[in-house]
Amino acid sequence: MDRTYIAQAIRSAGERVLVQGFVDNLRDSKHMAFIVLRDITEKIQVTVEKESHPELLETISRLTNDSVISVTGVVRQDEYVKLHGVEIEPQSIQIESLAEPLPITRKTIPATRKKAALERSSIDQRIDYRWIDLRTEENQLIFKVQTEMVNSMRRYLLEQGFMEIHTPKLIGTASESGADVFKVEYFDRDAYLAQSPQFYKQMAMASGFDRIFEVGPVFRAEKSYTNRHTTEFTGFDLEFSFVRSYRDVMDQEAKLLAHMLGEVKEKYGSQIKETFGAEVILPALPFPVMDLKDLYAQLESRYGYTVAESEKGDLTTEAEQLSYKLVQEVYGHEFLFVTGFDAEKRAFYHMRDEHGVPMGYDLIWRGVEITTGAQREHRYEILKKQAEEKGLYEDVRFYLEFFRYGCPPHGGYGLGVDRLTMLLLGVGIKEAMFIFRGPNRLNP
Repeated sequence: MDRTYIAQAIRSAGERVLVQGFVDNLRDSKHMAFIVLRDITEKIQVTVEKESHPELLETISRLTNDSVISVTGVVRQDEYVKLHGVEIEPQSIQIESLAEPLPITRKTIPATRKKAALERSSIDQRIDYRWIDLRTEENQLIFKVQTEMVNSMRRYLLEQGFMEIHTPKLIGTASESGADVFKVEYFDRDAYLAQSPQFYKQMAMASGFDRIFEVGPVFRAEKSYTNRHTTEFTGFDLEFSFVRSYRDVMDQEAKLLAHMLGEVKEKYGSQIKETFGAEVILPALPFPVMDLKDLYAQLESRYGYTVAESEKGDLTTEAEQLSYKLVQEVYGHEFLFVTGFDAEKRAFYHMRDEHGVPMGYDLIWRGVEITTGAQREHRYEILKKQAEEKGLYEDVRFYLEFFRYGCPPHGGYGLGVDRLTMLLLGVGIKEAMFIFRGPNRLNP
């Protein structure tokens, strides 16, 4: 008999079904046993009248929470059953795997007259047993939403003529900045884990691919212990040719994110609100834009926030956070593009205007930077000079070769999938990732 997912079974009154999943709860009394069974789609109650099914008693006596079972039976409607108004009257129950007592508490359990309250285990304890922690409806919703986010953006780009590529993560030189990379042994030489697919995205432009994107792992050897930094994360990167300005890149990103949030809201908005108390807000187009100098001036005049002149060429973490309040008050918006960064604070491959200002931006969402984007410098001699200015020429000689034989003007950006998930749902970065990686975390 083929398996029926529980979401379908609860709509199949009168039918005989095979459902499989984890024991979510078990109440075993003298005359009746009630098993709440869950799978990735839903929960359903399995009701056992012991007098009618003596053959099931030994199996039921062995069950524990989180054991995996297969149940064959008939779905019955019953208005007194709180869970969907249906139950399964089992004909057979097969134990696939018995669970030992769980080593973590996944949710806070309130006190009863007979039992003291159980506090939820810390996030680090739960990550030690991440496969158990992920069984909750809340955690599984996180990754259903993340799946929709990524696939919504993927579908949008495919409809816009983008191709998906997969660039190498083992590279021969310490890319981009020459720092914050992981070195690995590669036969008789050193190799490095890629900080981003940046160089290869641009190689695709020189290859005439015109419009590309990639979803893949990104590695950063930073000893950061914040609630938004990781040493490995999933990046959603794209690049496209024949841009007229970095504002074309900003416009494209705003449309992509607005489209994605619209589809997520339609499919999961109510569940996100119910589970996380977070509203999926559809952003108006175009997104607001502020020059960095103007932003600092506004933050000072409105909130008294000041920084040293030496820091005003880049965006401080505190300024990022305050910008959320500002953009809501001034524009009634959650997103803010910030432009006008100092060249010394930007990557050497960002194109610069006639005043030497990089033609790029940061995108801030809910007070957190989610993107650095730019029009890239595609002219070989200028790009070579900018690499030399930052002392990177020898490190990036292979990359500079991409531009010697013709390359169209182009631009792009990268998004962190995990950070987007974190901000959308209002959870911590460790919860927004399937498995978190940080300076002190390499297992499981």
